[in-house]
Amino acid sequence: MTAILKVDTIQDTSGNNIINESSDTITIGASGDTITIPSGATITNSGTASGFGITEADQWRITANHSGVAVITANWERVDTYSYSQIGTGMTESSGIFSFPSTGIYRIDFYATSLTSGGSTGFLRGDIDHTEDNGTYNTASVGYSGIYTDGAYSNISIFSIFDVTNVSTHKVRFELGQNSSATPIFTGSTSQTRTSALFTRLGDT
Repeated sequence: MTAILKVDTIQDTSGNNIINESSDTITIGASGDTITIPSGATITNSGTASGFGITEADQWRITANHSGVAVITANWERVDTYSYSQIGTGMTESSGIFSFPSTGIYRIDFYATSLTSGGSTGFLRGDIDHTEDNGTYNTASVGYSGIYTDGAYSNISIFSIFDVTNVSTHKVRFELGQNSSATPIFTGSTSQTRTSALFTRLGDT
């Protein structure tokens, strides 16, 4: 004999909803609940899953060359060419200071195409700076590029992991440095990504 149980809501003995169905949407548990899948169990998805995986991924670049030893405070834009698409709300930027859309653990990648002008130099340096109090910045990651010929190009690629527990106080910026009197340059473009920052939210804090 086949039995059919028709209900919209199943509750525990305390009256808390365990399973609820409304307008073809099934909700299991409630906010703050822990749902445990036993070891050895198999979950099969034949439909479309949402709300999982990476929830934030965003890329920015500078649109003009940045010269001199200083924080990159100008000419930032979100990448907008060649089918670029972000995931989530994305970052916000003001005078080179980047703010996060939500708390979480983020990977920050900084890529710079660099050169020198007006002489040779021992190295160029790229920094990722974090602040946890919206004021005091610490250098979280440093990358170096040795250039000994005027006008030669090179690349810097560095990353950092940032546990963003407060979007009002936890922010990031990027900086150029060098070790001689030659003029260091990070190159920029509005149509190609040359010097850029990639922000990826890996998970919850």
